[in-house]
Amino acid sequence: MIRIFDAEKVPESEIFSRREPVRDVSGAVSEIIEKVRREGDAALKYYSEKFDGVSLERFEVTPDEIENARESVGSDFLRILERAAANIRRFHEKQLRTGFEIRDEAGIVLGQKITPVDRAGLYVPGGTAAYPSTVLMDAIPAKIAGVGETVMVTPPSKNGGVNRFILAAASVAGVDRIFKVGGAQAIAALAYGTESVPRVDKIVGPGNAFVAEAKRQVYGQVSIDMIAGPSEILVIADKNSDPVCVAADLLSQAEHDRNASAVLVTDSRELALAVRDEIERQIEKLERKEIARASIDDNGKIIVAKDIPSAVAISDRIAPEHLELCLDDPFSWLGRVKHAGSVFLGRNCPEALGDYMAGPNHTLPTGGSARFASPLSVDDFVKKTQFIYYPEDAASAAADDVAAFARCEGLTGHAQSALTRKKR
Repeated sequence: MIRIFDAEKVPESEIFSRREPVRDVSGAVSEIIEKVRREGDAALKYYSEKFDGVSLERFEVTPDEIENARESVGSDFLRILERAAANIRRFHEKQLRTGFEIRDEAGIVLGQKITPVDRAGLYVPGGTAAYPSTVLMDAIPAKIAGVGETVMVTPPSKNGGVNRFILAAASVAGVDRIFKVGGAQAIAALAYGTESVPRVDKIVGPGNAFVAEAKRQVYGQVSIDMIAGPSEILVIADKNSDPVCVAADLLSQAEHDRNASAVLVTDSRELALAVRDEIERQIEKLERKEIARASIDDNGKIIVAKDIPSAVAISDRIAPEHLELCLDDPFSWLGRVKHAGSVFLGRNCPEALGDYMAGPNHTLPTGGSARFASPLSVDDFVKKTQFIYYPEDAASAAADDVAAFARCEGLTGHAQSALTRKKR
């Protein structure tokens, strides 16, 4: 049963504590990465047999497999995918950056240009749950950014196939190549390349502890989006909120993962008690009730705050991945929120809308990293290059200042480089 805390009576350590997974997989992941670096496709074949229980002669998904998947999911679901994709495109197109130039009277030109990465790797989970929504959320911003090639990896099933909904979503999103590889070995393949899987410049997408650790270890060889942890939701709700809806929203995240975190912060003890009872009623109806039960019992919390401003302050301390403001005038509170991955405004906007249809990205910072990190966006698939031009007179005029700076740092070669441009 979910625990209820009184914010005024219990230690902060109880309110703000996080239960983190304790399993250390760094050694195992390091071995997997090294084997893939050395052996390429042979290592991928070995790990597919070991972890996925399937022997693959070919890793890349064929056009026929994609077409069969589209036919299998049916036209109705394809239309849903297309509607979601259109919403995601509309939102992310607003994120496109342009470069700039600064020119002055002396003829100096300064600027910045924006260039997409050549190739992006998209990791899509395929274990206890398959997420076609993640395909759309990862691939569409990359396409909008102008990435040259998108390469998707996802674990194979025991029959050597790939989840049909994932393949259909990849088709809708315009993914260029798809490979039947999962886990840390897939991240290693994207980072270093194999005979089949091309090396990429950036890897994005969530995964289990092995995937997260692999991304951590290959960072620097390639760029990554973030180290994603278990899913989180925090709901701020007042006494006018419907406990049925609040409980359903908390459970929507609890069913993701045993380590997921579902938190309600409210100024109403009556709502807290009603939500606790409603969670117990609804949890029995979930197909993934065992997972949800572990999440609610181990990580779930209801925090009773003295008022809504205090509730917002508590939320900012937690910095949740998803924040719902189930309040009468949510827009008046939005400006007070500093730390959250994505904010859902009002009583009719469940987090699930953001997962699938609304358009803003659902790959979000977790584990409190919303204090300094941002959702996946078009920015993740571009890089910025600066440029500088000084004409002869401007370089000569700046030479003494540059040389003084250089000598201050003990770099006389820098000073000489500038002074050679000084008119004599």
